[in-house]
Amino acid sequence: MMYEILKPVSAHLEEFVKTLPKHSLGKTMAIHTSTLFPELEHIKIAIVTVNEGRGDLNHEANIGFETFRKNLYQLFPGNWTSKMVDLGMIEAGETIEDTYVAVKMLVADLLKRNILPVVIGGSQDLTYGMYRGYDTQEQAVNLACVDSKIDVVADVDNPSESFMTRIIMEAPTNLHNFSVVGYQTYFNSQEEIDLIDKMYFEAYRLGEIISNMKLSEPIFRDSDLVSFDINATKSSDLGFYSHFQPNGFDGREVCALARYAGLSDRVSSFGVFNIDSNSEKSLLLTQILWYFVEGFNFRMNEYPYISKSSYLKYIVPLEEQELVFYKSDISDRWWIEIGGTEQDDRKILFPCSHDDYKQALQSIVPERWWRANKKLLV
Repeated sequence: MMYEILKPVSAHLEEFVKTLPKHSLGKTMAIHTSTLFPELEHIKIAIVTVNEGRGDLNHEANIGFETFRKNLYQLFPGNWTSKMVDLGMIEAGETIEDTYVAVKMLVADLLKRNILPVVIGGSQDLTYGMYRGYDTQEQAVNLACVDSKIDVVADVDNPSESFMTRIIMEAPTNLHNFSVVGYQTYFNSQEEIDLIDKMYFEAYRLGEIISNMKLSEPIFRDSDLVSFDINATKSSDLGFYSHFQPNGFDGREVCALARYAGLSDRVSSFGVFNIDSNSEKSLLLTQILWYFVEGFNFRMNEYPYISKSSYLKYIVPLEEQELVFYKSDISDRWWIEIGGTEQDDRKILFPCSHDDYKQALQSIVPERWWRANKKLLV
């Protein structure tokens, strides 16, 4: 059984849970212990930590995640109905490729069971293992990264900064769209930024998102896998740091992003990476996870899309075409029609924002609509 690769939580944590209030997460969620592997039949979210940091040349070799679990177990759930489980830890394999395979197998099995895996790990190249977990799903994958770097550097021997090159290039090529939320220009070469643009992927600068956090919501709404680099957060807000980051998202902003990701009906896996022995102690790390689960519990079930009769339709005529928008009367979220060619006249609904609709009213073609249509023609 593949779940034998999972290491249970420590005996110390088992004793710690006994001291917690009965309504805390530690008492209300199922936990993999030395004496019990929890039933997964009614579980909706599964948390697993991965003790692997070799993908980052500057990363520590061993992270226990003990303090992370203590901080998590002490939190109280919101008005949640979805059951959660802590599956314990995947230890580093003999090689880093072995760890990728273990993550891939676990994610693939959880997806098959309709359980959303939450992976808390060391170096961010573990995102590659999560992405490979979708191979058995036989679907195109949309990946969104909250990151200060685009991570498509091909000429460095550091998987944590080049894993996206592997995802983009390596067969089977399941990747349909890639979005970077919050990149900081001085950490990225112009060649990387140009490559993202050339491939009709999406990259949003830190300042763009901070000035309008709602820009991120349609991005996550169209994503299957969301990967957070904890270093996209300002070190002063994270509280613990090995390499000081003066700029980035503050604590409130990064929790808002996590909640948007959780609210997305399409997001089916979530990861937070570049955790070291200091940042695993940060309360912000557990609060990011809390807000993701909070969003998950308030999903609107609008994906796959319900009948168009549940949407208000808005047609915006432009000079050479018309743009067709739909607004949900359940969530007030917006979509726009894309597709429709001489070869294939089928059209699909693509997540957008109210700002995109207002731009169209000013005869400005929304950039996300333009990129999405271009990608369909590639």
